[in-house]
Amino acid sequence: MAATQNTAQQDDEIDLRELLGTLLDHKWLIGVITGVFLVLSVGYALLGTPIYEADALVQVEQKVPDLPGLSAISQTLGASSSEATTEIALITSRSVIGKAVNELNLQVETYPYHFPIFGGWVARHFLPDQPGDVAPPMLGFGRYDWGGSKLDIFQMKVPAGLEEKKLVLIAGAQGEYQLFDGSDSLVKGRVGEVASGHGVTMQVRELRANAGTHFAVTHHTALAVINQLQLDISASEQGKDSGIISLTYDHEDPELAGQLLDHVSQAYVKQNVERNSAEAANSLKFVKEQLPRIRHDLDNAQNALNGFQIKAKSVDITLQTKGLLDQTVAIETSIQQLRLQQAEMERKFTGEHPAYKALLDQIGQLQAQKAGIEKQVGGLPDTQQELLRLTRDVEVTNATYTGLLNQAQQLEIARAGTVGNVRVIDPAAVDISKPAKPKKALVALGGTFLGGFLAVAFVLLRQMLSRGVEDPSAIEELGLSVYASIPSSAVERQSFLQGRRGRGDGKQKLLAVNAPADLAIEALRSLRTSLHFARIEAKNNILMISGASPGAGKTFISSNLAAVIAKGGQRVLLIDGDMRKGALHTVIGGRPDKGLSELISGQLVLEDAVRSVADTEGLHFISRGKVPPNPSELLMHANFVNLLEKLKPQYDLIIIDTPPILAVTDAAIMGHHVGTSLMVVRFGLNQAREIALAKQRFEQNGVQIKGAVFNAVERRSTGYYSYGYYEYGSSPA
Repeated sequence: MAATQNTAQQDDEIDLRELLGTLLDHKWLIGVITGVFLVLSVGYALLGTPIYEADALVQVEQKVPDLPGLSAISQTLGASSSEATTEIALITSRSVIGKAVNELNLQVETYPYHFPIFGGWVARHFLPDQPGDVAPPMLGFGRYDWGGSKLDIFQMKVPAGLEEKKLVLIAGAQGEYQLFDGSDSLVKGRVGEVASGHGVTMQVRELRANAGTHFAVTHHTALAVINQLQLDISASEQGKDSGIISLTYDHEDPELAGQLLDHVSQAYVKQNVERNSAEAANSLKFVKEQLPRIRHDLDNAQNALNGFQIKAKSVDITLQTKGLLDQTVAIETSIQQLRLQQAEMERKFTGEHPAYKALLDQIGQLQAQKAGIEKQVGGLPDTQQELLRLTRDVEVTNATYTGLLNQAQQLEIARAGTVGNVRVIDPAAVDISKPAKPKKALVALGGTFLGGFLAVAFVLLRQMLSRGVEDPSAIEELGLSVYASIPSSAVERQSFLQGRRGRGDGKQKLLAVNAPADLAIEALRSLRTSLHFARIEAKNNILMISGASPGAGKTFISSNLAAVIAKGGQRVLLIDGDMRKGALHTVIGGRPDKGLSELISGQLVLEDAVRSVADTEGLHFISRGKVPPNPSELLMHANFVNLLEKLKPQYDLIIIDTPPILAVTDAAIMGHHVGTSLMVVRFGLNQAREIALAKQRFEQNGVQIKGAVFNAVERRSTGYYSYGYYEYGSSPA
């Protein structure tokens, strides 16, 4: 139990040495990918379209109520020192940006086509001899702009089906042009004239280009342009509660970027003034609606007072009554003014608004004072009480009427002289000498870092997903003895690539013959020694070499092992037992026909099928023959057994290269007739489960695998070749 826990713990631990070794093993791949990203990022930094940034500053001043009667309430509540949060939302609203879109005709987007990759860079660096000059076509590509081309569409209307669709305008001679939707011609026109056709109406203000130059023309919906600009225009307050709003906008056309911010700023200021002017106009309308009613109330109060005085024969107010009258008039006048303000505020605020509640509190306090004075009035004679009441009504109504007249005059002045509480501090400006994007150093550094990161991630991910065996101990844990570990051979890889390009040339490509000092051949000599002792108790002199899946290197092991053994003075016969896709003839030389399939089917005699191998005395070869329709059935025929029995006494060793066991059953059939069976496992390719399944498949068919050959073992930075194959070879004479 403890051993199991320790093993699990080791599996969960991250081996930093192994990770570092993996990266070192793939350093060239990482370097190439990083280098490619470096080249691409530098190319983008140099050839990419420069983006310029326009910026402007707008100040939002504290909004002090300039409407008569509201100042006291605002001062009581206090006002925020900054209204930037609200103003930022207003300045990027559709109503403000929409005006700029209409004034600049931004719904129509046009640009000339440039030659891919470097055409835009060439066009930007074109220096005209005279203003308005256009660069001549380069490389014979007249459809592209090489510098100086310009298209300005004054107006354009398209049907709904062509909205947001890229159209192509082709410039003609002498100011003529033609608009296309794909291959369909929509409009033909001339600069300065209105042209119509197929539901499209347009007028080109300016067209400066070589004949044949192509322009992309797109008519966007107003909402699409506004929504995009709302995302592109950045508005932020500089400093907390400073009231200073910074506006920025990036675009490849610096002139357009500056014009857009200017139009947005001016539209915002104009809207602010109109908003404040409208507030004064609404208040003036309310005051004028109240004046006739107050005037009527004043006339009634004066008539009532005059009638009472006539009836009472000119009763005069006593000194005591005069004092109470003055207090009552002052309080009533204030209450009447507050009532008017209340009616005005009810149109703007709810009953829960702090300003509205503060107004009600003031009215309540004044009414409490009024109630106290009325108690004192109750102690006066009845005549004095009535005279005081009537006189109070006249004076209060008169004061209210006079106050409304003054307020109306002030509102008239406020409406006419409204300037708003925002102003443009810095108009839009663009530094054309220093593009905002791309930042060349940052792009190059970031692209290189991204390339290195992706390369490392790719290597580690591939290593993690690739569960191919890389340690011979993993094979031995499956119950297979590793007879030899064959190092990967650079000479063999080169020969394999050349063989693929010249497949079927009939030339011999044995590594054991062409490079006998190669480390892989030295390892095969070790395998020859191991097999000598492993075959002592074998039932016959036939050796079968198979594998779990294609690509393990059975053909390489079989052919070169046969050559190594033959060079040791033994007679060896090499048989290509893969009658489906056998490729031994590409290594040994010759053609695949006249081989095993014809021998078993009786179409060929043995003497005509066995061929000697050039430059290798004692080695003979039987190719696969023509591909039969039933390879497995041929192997189960008695002719195959008779063939092996006939061949066994003629050779010291017979090596059969078979198809992979997990692909077809041929290897299991041949395994019953051989004395020794080996399985080839390729480094980093065959998975442990795959090897175990192949071993199980053989055992289920009664074939015992003697051991494994670990092929194409690569040097790893974390260790040496398996079983200690060092760089030790013959020195040149």
